[in-house]
Amino acid sequence: MRRFAAVSWIAIPLAGALVLSGCSSAKSDGDDLQIVANPVAAKPAVSPAVTVKPAGQVLATGAVSAVAVAQGTLVVALAQPPSLQLYDLGALASPPVNMPLYGKAEKLSVAPGRVEIAEPAQGVVQQLTLPDRKLTETKTGGQPASSIAYGADRLVAMGTAKDIQLLPVTGPARTIGGQLYSADDVVDTGKGVVVLDRLRTAVFSVDVAAGKVNEGLRAGDGAANAVADSYGRVLVTDARAGALIAFSASPLIMRQRYPVPGGVYGIAYDARRSLAWVTLTGRNEVVGFDVRGGEPVEKFRFPTVRQPDSVGVDETSGRVIVGSAAGEGTQVIQP
Repeated sequence: MRRFAAVSWIAIPLAGALVLSGCSSAKSDGDDLQIVANPVAAKPAVSPAVTVKPAGQVLATGAVSAVAVAQGTLVVALAQPPSLQLYDLGALASPPVNMPLYGKAEKLSVAPGRVEIAEPAQGVVQQLTLPDRKLTETKTGGQPASSIAYGADRLVAMGTAKDIQLLPVTGPARTIGGQLYSADDVVDTGKGVVVLDRLRTAVFSVDVAAGKVNEGLRAGDGAANAVADSYGRVLVTDARAGALIAFSASPLIMRQRYPVPGGVYGIAYDARRSLAWVTLTGRNEVVGFDVRGGEPVEKFRFPTVRQPDSVGVDETSGRVIVGSAAGEGTQVIQP
């Protein structure tokens, strides 16, 4: 097991952390969050060929776009044909249940008793309830990038539409907008809602009740993926600078920044063990960090399938799931 050189995790006031409040545009000379003239979302580093046997068990699947675990079920989203494969985690040798989708699932989010599925190319979000394996759809239009449960309602990050939709159980949808270039993921920390903007490589706090996006902070040089931890924070992978960054949600403050070389990209969180699992696509590895203390502590590191863009975790057993975007299978690792 290797550990990176420790650095001080950062707690800085809003005034010194590249804060943006109020509306602005890509052409604004005073926009501290705009780092290039024509922003492009960070992408995973291209993986080399696998030279070390992947740890654990590898299930034969096509190219994986997302993975999730809920109710003892491993849910694997395949890019082509757009579909879900559902595995019983207690019987991985059994054939999976195949469920077609309207389009490629870019994001799977776990909610109590279900998995939220965002299919941006089709303007649809679906809900997979478990264990009955029933799919229901909601047409959102646009290109929904992610969908999460928010109490009894749902919050949908609408990608290039630059806003968030609140989908109540009954009644019309509400739009929450302001100062975003792209609403790529939305995270509920339990202490506040945060939206990830990959184009702007920034995070913004969201006032759901008021229906507006509030202040924002830069999230490194290439914010890629985000997840909530057990401490009211949002953990963000910086794919360009190679870092794991943590923000408190209320108020929005950068609390931690830790170097993670190797092409960090995907992220999942095990709340029972306080482990943040990140994939390193430049090395074909997955690393588990204990994030309870003042700085992350590396606890696990495993070789993976090629192009490990997606990762999930089964909190019951602690097993880690890694999906190959190159079509080389879905990996199940017991740490």
